[in-house]
Amino acid sequence: MIRAGRLLKNGTGIMSRIARPALTQTVSRSVQRCSYQSGPDTSEKETIVKLLYNIGSKKEVEQYLGHFSSVESQKFAVIKVGGAVISDDLATLASALTFLNRVGLYPIVVHGAGPQLNKRLEAAGIEARYEDGIRITDGPTLAIAREVFASENRKLVEALERLGTRARPITSGVFVADYLNQEKYDRVGKIVRVNRDVVESSIRAGCLPILTSLAETPEGQILNVNADIAAGELARVLEPLKIVYLNEKNGLYHGTTGKRIETIHLDEEYEDLLKEPWVRYGTKLKLKEIKELLDTLPRSSSVAIISAEHLHKELFTHSGAGTLIMRGHRLFSEQDLGSVDSDRLRALLLEHDPAISSGRDSAASYWQKLVQLKSEGGQYWIYGDEPYQVAAVVTRAAGQSVSVLEKFVATKAAVLGNITDNAWKLIARDHPQLVWTVAKGDDNLSWHFERADGSWAVGEDIVFWYGIEDWTQIAPLVNAKSSKPSKAAPGPAGSRGYSTMARRQQIGRRGYATASGSPLRVGLIGARGFTGRELIKLIDGHPRFELAYVSSRELAGQPVPGYAKAQLDHVNLSAAEVGAIARSGRQAVDVWILALPNGVAAPFVDAIDAATSGISSAEQQPIVVDLSADYRFDATGRWAYGLPELHRKDLVGWNAGRIANPGCYATGSQLGLAPLLPYMDATRLPSVFGVSGYSGAGTKPSPKNDPKFLADNLIPYAPVNHIHEREVGHSLTRISGARDSPVMVQFTPHVASFFQGIGLTLHVPLRQSMTVGDVHEVFREFYNGERLVHVTKDAPLVRDNAGKHYSVVGGFAVPPATAESASASLAARRVVLNVTLDNLLKGAATQAIQNMNIAVGIDEYTGIPTPEQPTMSQS
Repeated sequence: MIRAGRLLKNGTGIMSRIARPALTQTVSRSVQRCSYQSGPDTSEKETIVKLLYNIGSKKEVEQYLGHFSSVESQKFAVIKVGGAVISDDLATLASALTFLNRVGLYPIVVHGAGPQLNKRLEAAGIEARYEDGIRITDGPTLAIAREVFASENRKLVEALERLGTRARPITSGVFVADYLNQEKYDRVGKIVRVNRDVVESSIRAGCLPILTSLAETPEGQILNVNADIAAGELARVLEPLKIVYLNEKNGLYHGTTGKRIETIHLDEEYEDLLKEPWVRYGTKLKLKEIKELLDTLPRSSSVAIISAEHLHKELFTHSGAGTLIMRGHRLFSEQDLGSVDSDRLRALLLEHDPAISSGRDSAASYWQKLVQLKSEGGQYWIYGDEPYQVAAVVTRAAGQSVSVLEKFVATKAAVLGNITDNAWKLIARDHPQLVWTVAKGDDNLSWHFERADGSWAVGEDIVFWYGIEDWTQIAPLVNAKSSKPSKAAPGPAGSRGYSTMARRQQIGRRGYATASGSPLRVGLIGARGFTGRELIKLIDGHPRFELAYVSSRELAGQPVPGYAKAQLDHVNLSAAEVGAIARSGRQAVDVWILALPNGVAAPFVDAIDAATSGISSAEQQPIVVDLSADYRFDATGRWAYGLPELHRKDLVGWNAGRIANPGCYATGSQLGLAPLLPYMDATRLPSVFGVSGYSGAGTKPSPKNDPKFLADNLIPYAPVNHIHEREVGHSLTRISGARDSPVMVQFTPHVASFFQGIGLTLHVPLRQSMTVGDVHEVFREFYNGERLVHVTKDAPLVRDNAGKHYSVVGGFAVPPATAESASASLAARRVVLNVTLDNLLKGAATQAIQNMNIAVGIDEYTGIPTPEQPTMSQS
């Protein structure tokens, strides 16, 4: 549905102009009623989030709010505020910052005071002097600058506090600098180090950090630094999602057309942009500075140039309001399948294209259609970006002038990075006449309406087109012969977005700690998550292990809960600090546990390896247990795969000291499949249907761990190529020994409304029929003596296994042996079974302790409760 507010041409009509001040006034009234608090009140936050729906759709707002909330607080945004904004628009600025804080966000503000300083210098009879655009700062100028910066900082802090927002004035201690060129510029600094602890301390205290751009030398001499440069240096250290430059102009403007530039994708557009005749002087310098900044930051980071008034719309809507600048990726356009990575394209279509993901079509058959089209004299174009976050396929039949957009898919990363718009520009450049069809229920209809000259409803679909005046050109393509089309209602002009149903990217967090020595000292890196908490409880009850360090960036300085052996606080260890501790081998820490998100462990592992490379004794090498997927597929032989029931021989007596802890789903799936490997039909794939509690979705807010969204609900995700699917095949192939015939499985995960636990139903094809008794005996013998795997005849239940340290395998079933389904029937030659385990325990923390016990040479089950019989509900 297109909302009335979005039918205004260019989004700048009377309604639009009225709506923004009304929203700002409503926010101001709302935040003025707030009193001091350490975090946003839940009901208040919900109310203010609803206010955002006035500037964008609910889906847009929640998508961006979830994105911004998914990272650590200091990684949301660095906002550079020009001095003119403070002097001319202080109330709007304070309201905008308060708004962000009330929805749980902590923007970091770095402000200048140029206009105010010039006025004060003029009043004092001091001439403002510049060299190469840099203010020459002599002693008298610096003295006034200190007063002006302190005064402007105080104004902003007090304005925020009047609105009930806690803010901390930070006028020194963050930026350490050397003289830029003392002879030329006098007391002007070049930042050499940023003290992030001052900023993070403010956020931990629940205060918005408000920084001036003044710096100090190591000896304490104050130096003047341009606020833009200071904000950039701070961003290089914090790596935020957003770097925002607030100005009165509300963005960058095209020097020829005079129109605001909505987006700039630097990888694709930068070189051509610099060739534009109007890009010179300050504009060219600003673009170069932004490119140099973004080149050093993750691709998820972007720069926004916007006014304070429109900050909300820029941050929480697809259409934005200012100028958005990002690195993006270079786009490609190919006319031959052989020129693209068909595997990556297939994976993208499998996840995001309705026809292929539903099974109505397959990638292979679609490829064949394209080949057939070309053989008949037609053409096709495949568009995409380097990491295959967006892809489009356009075709044109022989003898036709109108092109057909057949597929256009994008991941959430492509949406949030506005890569879809860039891809569309490329398509529009190549195809002056285009037609495409979208289902009426598609979430992206407004995006399509905006890009169309006309539309026509055909059954359950809407046909869109542009560049076509003659209806007869479209009629043959849509089989429309009777009704006349209507012009498309104009969509939200200037939109930069494209909504998507792509699953939320899980972004983890990590942190820090400290403690006294003990027989076997453990360093835990990444204690904030649910698994980290379970590890702390297990180590607290372990007779041999004690915590030496508990690292969590978000919890640094706070006591470690649930740990009674010693009074211990979280700390924040960097990879370099871990390496420094590891240099003394096991004298400092016997075992390092890395409970970090996927893709984050490498710097810590590298630091430990480098620090201990000179330790020749295996007994003095610290053990490293990694809970992520980063080393589960190791081919170097350095890492052992830590599923003891299946790979114990690789762990016992093993001296390399590196253990890759298996994934939770992968653990349960392998425990259910491994005993049947000798009996499986290699020509058919086993299938695993998995359901996990929402603790498996981590602590970052998302629909997959939102109890309200999950109530009476079941969410499927990653239906193909889940990392645990690949992990199971990789591990079972090693067990089978048949590396020339790798084991493959089909795995479909789901999230349910319970908190912890996993239930798996496995369908396993067999080479020959087996009875239930045969299968039960195979499993009973296979796991005989294993104290963390129980075999039962009845189907295990998730609720019985939640909070337990073992896994249960049971509920074996085979098709009945009838005359119609004898052993010759493929359908009869299979077994169905169930596996349950706790995803946080046997699927993570308990298994890590089990591996640690083996690695240090003590009893495998030390510190792990191991009942002789599993808990089973009475039927």
